[in-house]
Amino acid sequence: MWDKTQMTLWLANMLYALAGVLLLYAVLFLVVHLPVFPLRKVDVKGELQHVNREQVKFIVAREMKGNFFTLDLNRTRSAFEKLPWVRNVSVRRRWPDRLEVAIEEHVVLARWGSSALVNTQGELFRAASNAVLPEFNGPEDAAREVTGRYEEFSRMLKPFNLVLTRMTLSDRRALQLKLNNGLVVELGREKVHERLEKFVGVYDQTVAKLPIAVAYADLRYPNGFAVRYPQIASMPAKKAQPAARPGQGNLKKKVGLRRDANYLAVAA
Repeated sequence: MWDKTQMTLWLANMLYALAGVLLLYAVLFLVVHLPVFPLRKVDVKGELQHVNREQVKFIVAREMKGNFFTLDLNRTRSAFEKLPWVRNVSVRRRWPDRLEVAIEEHVVLARWGSSALVNTQGELFRAASNAVLPEFNGPEDAAREVTGRYEEFSRMLKPFNLVLTRMTLSDRRALQLKLNNGLVVELGREKVHERLEKFVGVYDQTVAKLPIAVAYADLRYPNGFAVRYPQIASMPAKKAQPAARPGQGNLKKKVGLRRDANYLAVAA
């Protein structure tokens, strides 16, 4: 009999406690849903060049439902991240009636073919830009690799006022560059840093001093490189071999003629 009384008291206490918890939850639910906690201000922070006031107002009006407590922060963040130039978003409540939105925009570095842009982190994103940008081409999973090579090669070319305007990475991971003077440089797959370093090391004494603009340089040789300048194809044969100048002692005066182009071998 005593055991039954104790059990009954225990169950009663449990029911009272449960009822208290449910009542407290109901009160809190009603309180946080009352219109006395509206969001009165949205602060948007960040160095914004492309996200404008109209886009922010549209998201606030369409996506931000609820008051200070009930607003879905994940949904709000996702709405801002859908904007074309937005890379990252952080959303925080600030008591008593303010929402803080920190936006990081993409910093564009190049175009990825005709389908996307590349930011300085090597990430692809879809947005419109009228800026004059270098062009990258290659498998999409290689965007970071190409971006890293671009920064590396740009530093090497800068002392010679040479600028990369296009980089192409083939499916076989062979690299080809195009410079602002129209020169196309074939680097291949192996030792690309060493090949370009050797090329720029003799550029002023070789390619830059040739009497005719060079269209193509193939660096895939162990002891030098070959250059091509199609313009001399129509010249008389006696002019096909440029005379050596001071500082051009490392030019081999051996020109291989072909129908489509003329080549000059350069020891480097």
